[in-house]
Formats: sequence, C-alpha cells, structure tokens
Amino acid sequence: MATKLVPAMAGIAALWLAVLGLHLTPALFAALITYGGTRAMARLLLRWRPALRYAQAIGLALFMAVTGLAASIVVERAAEAAAEGGGYAGLLRQMAAALDQLRAMLPAWLAAHVPLSLEAVRETAVNWLRAHAAQVQLWGGHTVRGFGYALAGVVIGALMALQLSVQAPAAGQTQPLAGALRGGFDGLVESFTAVVFAQLRIATVNTALTALYLLGLLPLLNMPLPLAGTLVAATFVASLVPVVGNLVSNTMIVVLSLTQSIVVAGLSLAWLVGIHKLEYFLNAHIVGVRIRARAWELLAAMLVLEALFGLAGLVSAPVLYAQLKRSLHERGFL
Repeated sequence: MATKLVPAMAGIAALWLAVLGLHLTPALFAALITYGGTRAMARLLLRWRPALRYAQAIGLALFMAVTGLAASIVVERAAEAAAEGGGYAGLLRQMAAALDQLRAMLPAWLAAHVPLSLEAVRETAVNWLRAHAAQVQLWGGHTVRGFGYALAGVVIGALMALQLSVQAPAAGQTQPLAGALRGGFDGLVESFTAVVFAQLRIATVNTALTALYLLGLLPLLNMPLPLAGTLVAATFVASLVPVVGNLVSNTMIVVLSLTQSIVVAGLSLAWLVGIHKLEYFLNAHIVGVRIRARAWELLAAMLVLEALFGLAGLVSAPVLYAQLKRSLHERGFL
C-alpha cells in the first residue's frame, strides 16, 4: 500500500511544484475549466440524445458560447452599476467621504496618519509608482503573460476534451505510465470540480445574505449604502476565493459604510462578522464533504502555500489539498 502511495504523492508534488514555480496556474485552471465544462455539456447532450454524434465538439461550442455570454452580461452589469453610482467620479466622492469619516472617528494621534484628501492619496501613489517603476513594469508583464497562459490553457483544455477518450482505459489495456497519468489527471479534474462547485455554493450563500443586508435591510431602515449593487457583485466574485475572499468583500463594505455613519459601519461590521463565521460552518460542511477536509485544514494549507508562492499558492491550495486527500483516501490512509 505504501509503495503505491509514494509515486502518487511524488507525482502530485512534481505537478504543483512545476505549476506554481513556473507561474502556470492560470493555464492549468483555464485548461481544467474548459475540459470540465465541455465534458459536462457533452454529458447533458448525451442524456437528451444518447445517439448524438460529435457530442464533445458540440459541448465545447456550447460551453464557449455560455461562457462568453456570461462574461458579457457581467461586464454590462458592472458598467451599468458604475454609471448608476456616478461612475469614476462617484467612486472618488465616496472615497473622499470615507477619509473624512475616518479622520472624525479616529483618535488625534492616529487620524494624523490618514491622508487629508484624495489629492494627497494621489501624490503618494504617484511617488510610490516612481520609486517602484521597475517592479510595476514587472507586474504588468506578469499580468499580460498570465492572460496569454490562460488563453493557452483554454486551447489545451479544448483539445483534451476533444481528443481524450471519455472513459479511462481499463487496466491492462494501456501502458502502466499512461494509465497512471490518466488516473492522476482524472483525480485532478475531480478534485478541481469538487472545490469549484463547493465554493460556488458558498459564494452564492454569502452573496444572498449580503444582498439581503445591502438591498433589503439597510433601505428598510432608511440607511441605503451607495454602490450597493456593485458591492453585491464584488462579494460574489471575491467569495470564490475560500475564506480570504469574504474578508476582502467585507472590508470594502465596511469602508463604504463609513461614508454614511458610524452606526451603519457598526451594523455592517456586525452583520458581516456573522456571515464570516457562517462561512466556516459552510466550509466545514460543503467543502469538507466534497474533499474530506475541515475548514482549519483548508485555511492552514492556504496560509502555507500563500507564504511559499503568493496569490497563486493561495488560489491553488484548495485544489492541491483536495487532490492529496483524495489520493490518500483511495489508498486507504484516510
């Protein structure tokens, strides 16, 4: 049993060291999303018409069409929400009001460190950019390269969906190495799918509760928050990152709540802390059931990989940990 575990763990470690070390996370995730989405569409088509020819190709076309449509809707809604909130100028006004509220709330010794105006913030940002021009240029290069990797991942995932057989070959019908690679790939796809769907459910619950507060409770109390629709959309996107994403969206909401009053900020903080605590139970139940991991295990893995590989490690941690747990479980160690 242990002799089978060592090669499996070595294979998983080699894969993720290469992906994280070479900054190929966008390519891997894009390939997995494209492959998994295409196969899911093809399965739906075959349930509807079992004798359908070229189900994988039609599934790929449908997946690309649905993805493109969803992306266009998100962009359109974001533009509409920004326009309703006054666009860029409105956001700047909200930021200026938040700065004023912060200076009024904080003790004098701490308020002295808060910028006096948005112009002061702008000057500080410009000076920082000048001092770190080479680093910012490097970030820009990494961003462009990341988009290129993601596009390559989409192409690779599409080709794999079209060219790989739907069912893995039975034992003895293929070479041992090929069989091990196919088994490892199927395990990676299953782990990735489990994490994605579990996190989608968590993000949906978080967004629904946040929308109930921002679009329901606060207007009912005659204390509506500006850019509420934008904040709800941002909450869903941020919540796709386990645990940490919820903290990011909560911070955005509390900061904008300061533009209204200290009462709204306190109410927002209390409500969002409650949602954040609920997320731990959701992680323990939803993600835990999917990948056989508790919330503290997942958080520990995220912290370690973030320290080692930065944001890419943070995003990859749930999938990597799910793959490890699945491999251990299959071999009777869990």
